[in-house]
Amino acid sequence: MSAAAPGTSKAAQSDVAAKKKKGPGALATAYLVIYNVVMTAGWLVIAVGLVRAYLARGSYHGLYYSIEKPLKFFQTGIVPSSVVLTGFQVLSRVFLTWAITHSVREVQSEDSVLLFVTAWTVTEIIRYSFYTFSLLNHLPYLIKWARYTFFIVLYPMGVTGELLTIYAALPYVQKTGLYSITLPNKYNFSFDYYAFLIVVMLSYIPLFPQLYFHMIRQRKKVLGHAEDYSKVE
Repeated sequence: MSAAAPGTSKAAQSDVAAKKKKGPGALATAYLVIYNVVMTAGWLVIAVGLVRAYLARGSYHGLYYSIEKPLKFFQTGIVPSSVVLTGFQVLSRVFLTWAITHSVREVQSEDSVLLFVTAWTVTEIIRYSFYTFSLLNHLPYLIKWARYTFFIVLYPMGVTGELLTIYAALPYVQKTGLYSITLPNKYNFSFDYYAFLIVVMLSYIPLFPQLYFHMIRQRKKVLGHAEDYSKVE
């Protein structure tokens, strides 16, 4: 770590620190704002599609088919967030979208699919709205509150839907040998997708609590002072 040169004034050191903390430039900010606005609009399209399909059918069964294409498109996007959130959320959601729901069509009519799609949709509308207003330096408290409160219900709801969907896919994967590689082959390599899915399900046990309690800590950090102040008032 480099130290400040002798004789450097506190004001100069403060200016250097401010420059290091400076956010993205105008062009980068404009790009990020456009990106987040588009993603917010995309997830709103998915939400509207779910509602319209429900009103047209009068049932929540099989609603996945009405939003399959936009879901695949917008869920495959990159979410700017922490390493923990990106590593677990994005990869697990892309995996659920393509390697499970898309690949095992028999599970697409499962109620569990609607469970995680609904949780994802509400979460992403709030998340991208939060990013957009934060970049514009005009973040409404309601959106900030929703960002750090709705996850309390939405995360367990989404994880439950994801796990139930993977579980529902297991018999079809075992029966068809989907994505599995058996010996003998010229590469002398085998892969059991069925066993891999079981490992994926078990990985939720250590990973989900870390993510969930990380968000609990973030909520206390971001909203704690405001809530304490409101109690005093």
